[in-house]
Amino acid sequence: MRTWKGPNKRNWGLLKRREIFLPTLRGWLTVLLLGASLMIVVANEIHPFLATTSPVSGGDLIVEGWVPDYALEIAKSEFKRIPYRTMYVTGGPIGKGASLCGYATYAELGAATLRSKGLPASLVEAVPAPEVGRDRTYTSAVALRKWQQAHGIVPGSYHVMTIGPHARRTRLLFEEALGDGAVVGITAIDDPSYDSKHWWNSSEGVRTVVGESIAYVYARLLPRQSTQ
Repeated sequence: MRTWKGPNKRNWGLLKRREIFLPTLRGWLTVLLLGASLMIVVANEIHPFLATTSPVSGGDLIVEGWVPDYALEIAKSEFKRIPYRTMYVTGGPIGKGASLCGYATYAELGAATLRSKGLPASLVEAVPAPEVGRDRTYTSAVALRKWQQAHGIVPGSYHVMTIGPHARRTRLLFEEALGDGAVVGITAIDDPSYDSKHWWNSSEGVRTVVGESIAYVYARLLPRQSTQ
């Protein structure tokens, strides 16, 4: 029998032999079982992680203007329940139908909707954000910070309300944009378009959770777009 004595001359000394271990059938089954268990844990925990709720009482209430009317109604009820100073509505340009609705930004549209629902106009402030290709939430938060600086308002407590899994990323970006001295709470308003406990059973749930998971990692790892 021919024994291995060194590099094969046919390989010109570019390859060498190594002994490796491969899983047995029992090993592969164990790997598959552990992988399936991990996927189940992630599927059950990822939505509560993203759709975090940790509100603060008092200060200013902030709602993202692009949220549906039912979410604005919940924000209105929250504003009446606790004596907040001002309701700020943030948001950038409306991409479709702006000429029909009469408002150029989601901030203005959301503020008008809240006023139509009975909130005093003097307590609702629209803070429009400029058009950007990415980091729209962060840009909206920076626009709010600049607006308050221009009006001599120092950072305080902020309670931000948004939709479902968008919440954790929203709080992260508002904390960064509003800077030191700002205390940011968050409320994730339930999205009735899918069952949050079984989000994987609907295309809307999958799109939302997977998309927000990627966006949250993106927000954690990549630098923000300059807003000057």
